[in-house]
Amino acid sequence: MLSDWYTGEWGFSALIEADDKKVLFDTGSRENTVINNAKELKIDLNNISNVFLSHNHKDHTGGLINLKNNFSDSFSNAHVGDGIFLKRLTKNLIHTYILDNKKEMENLGINFINHKYPSQILPGIWTTGVIQRIHDEKNWSKTGKIIDTNGNIIEDNIPEDQSLFFDTNKGIILISGCGHAGIINTIENVKKILPDRPIYMILGGFHVHNLNDSKLKWTANNLKESGVQYFIGAHCTGINSTYKLRKYMGLPSDKALVGSVGTYINNDGVFPGKMQ
Repeated sequence: MLSDWYTGEWGFSALIEADDKKVLFDTGSRENTVINNAKELKIDLNNISNVFLSHNHKDHTGGLINLKNNFSDSFSNAHVGDGIFLKRLTKNLIHTYILDNKKEMENLGINFINHKYPSQILPGIWTTGVIQRIHDEKNWSKTGKIIDTNGNIIEDNIPEDQSLFFDTNKGIILISGCGHAGIINTIENVKKILPDRPIYMILGGFHVHNLNDSKLKWTANNLKESGVQYFIGAHCTGINSTYKLRKYMGLPSDKALVGSVGTYINNDGVFPGKMQ
């Protein structure tokens, strides 16, 4: 969302590299944003077989077609959460960007791999699959409607929302696109998959930009109990919400910050851009 030298937009994308394997997490909103930013950041997008789509919204899927057109040897496996292709009602029209363009994407050579349950998309790199909603975190518009598999029109709570995570010697690192299932719900699901491990770092979009102080404090307390030492809030997290979570968690500014375009994270720490 935020940028200094590069291109910012209301969208999200991150490149994950682990054990010489790469996964592109989400593809931004506009068709050229990820391509242009990767070029300026000197990030090579060739030979990346796997792309992970956190949910159906265009600000996470809008760049995929152009990415595949420009990097034909990449992005042949698109990992999606169960329900991403359900029909949504928008002004009484059945419509979503990814559903409208599914055939074109498949014709380009993109194979959609559906995930309902937790699984490893690559050795050691996990998807949560569809996330059980344990806590009452309603991080979605509450106005959207969805047509379920039985033809019923119900509230669209973004059922396909999924996150990616992997374990390190310091603990689990979790990457979220929007966290529509709820950041604490997501963490609780990860704890069931890899128990007895701290959630060391969480980064990405968490859709808490509209939360009031009491809900932010509840979120912060649960993050602390899970062992979170780093919080990088990008995209829909919200600048003020990120700073408030930093305060409530008692973290210093170099461990709880706003993620901007070009933020780089490795074993030595977090290296943000000027907009942090």
